[in-house]
Amino acid sequence: MFVQEEKIFAGKVLKIHICTMEGAEWLEEVTEDTTIEKLKEKCLKHCTHGSLEDPKTLTHHKLIHAASERILTETKTVADENLKDKDCLLLIKKRPQPASAKMADIAAEEKKKQETKAPDKDAILKATANLSTRHSDRTVTQHNIRDFQTELRKILVSLIEVAQKILALNPDAVELFKKANAMLDEDEEERVDETALQQLTEMGFPESRAVKALRLNHMSVTQAMEWLIEHVDDPTVDMPLPGQEAQGAAGAAGAAASASAGPSLSATGALARTLSHSSSEEAKQDELTEIFKRIRRKREFRPDSRAVIALMEMGFDEKEVIDALRVNNNQQDAACEWLLGDRKPSPEELDKGIDTNSPLFQAILENPVVQLGLTNPKTLLAFEDMLENPLNSTQWMNDPETGPVMLQISRIFQTLNRT
Repeated sequence: MFVQEEKIFAGKVLKIHICTMEGAEWLEEVTEDTTIEKLKEKCLKHCTHGSLEDPKTLTHHKLIHAASERILTETKTVADENLKDKDCLLLIKKRPQPASAKMADIAAEEKKKQETKAPDKDAILKATANLSTRHSDRTVTQHNIRDFQTELRKILVSLIEVAQKILALNPDAVELFKKANAMLDEDEEERVDETALQQLTEMGFPESRAVKALRLNHMSVTQAMEWLIEHVDDPTVDMPLPGQEAQGAAGAAGAAASASAGPSLSATGALARTLSHSSSEEAKQDELTEIFKRIRRKREFRPDSRAVIALMEMGFDEKEVIDALRVNNNQQDAACEWLLGDRKPSPEELDKGIDTNSPLFQAILENPVVQLGLTNPKTLLAFEDMLENPLNSTQWMNDPETGPVMLQISRIFQTLNRT
């Protein structure tokens, strides 16, 4: 019996279930060494009843393994694709490639983008060339948002002058300012920023040391913390500041003397007030002037010693370093930028007040809270203190007497600055 050679050496015959998108189904018998391309050709001939008129039909179709949803590679064999008996394959037509964009379509798209693009400066000037010109102050309309801290200094300079004039009209002006001067002395020694103190004590530092560190570092929490860390092993860290013991003893002696001679001092005070009222207006003004000078001398700017040393090590002169720190509220980085830049504003400009006819200053003076605050000597002290030591601004903002005034000034500034 004669047997064909190809039948002897042929691989295992598999029955593959073929499905089409049109719903046709049949079983196709193939050997394991049959390529996927040959299998696809057999399937297409089955669909077209034995003939493939268009050669492209073969390349426009593909076989997909239904279970794994993978496209079969035409150059591989049935065995390579690991097909099993009774596996199901889908014969589907390939999706046509999207047509490449024509140059005309691309040009039209670019033209459309150009039409919807915002006009540039030249186009705006050309379109508005025939419009009537209106005179506008471009220095006002194009100004940058002003910094509150920079403007606050000018506001304080002008408000100090107003407060001095208002308080000088009081019949008891001399007594008020003597009281303010005494309050200033007490304030220098006793006032401590409660928020700053709480931050340091929460870090674990003893309260007495924290108070000392804050007074030595102008109420700056960061600098006070650095001082405390540097002096943690210093045997003198708990010693009181120079002059505090003597002032304490003097205060005790003064209290005892006051208790023993109360009526006499009261009578003397009444006599002093009577003499003050009977004295000439010129002498009263001279005395007020002297008190103002004493207050101002006590509020002289105190530069941060660490910042001074750091900036001088960069090669800057001591005077210009102090000027830089004064202009920039004791902020070392800002002072360094000021020294390296155009040095604006200058130290001389800091002593210039705001324009008294400006809408901002008029709005501040018309505020009832500010008007009432200007009659309080403590407000004048706060202004003086913030003028020379900006780091103390937080304390006065939290003060029940001066805080409302500062809040109103800030609100008025922000409102007018936005408009």
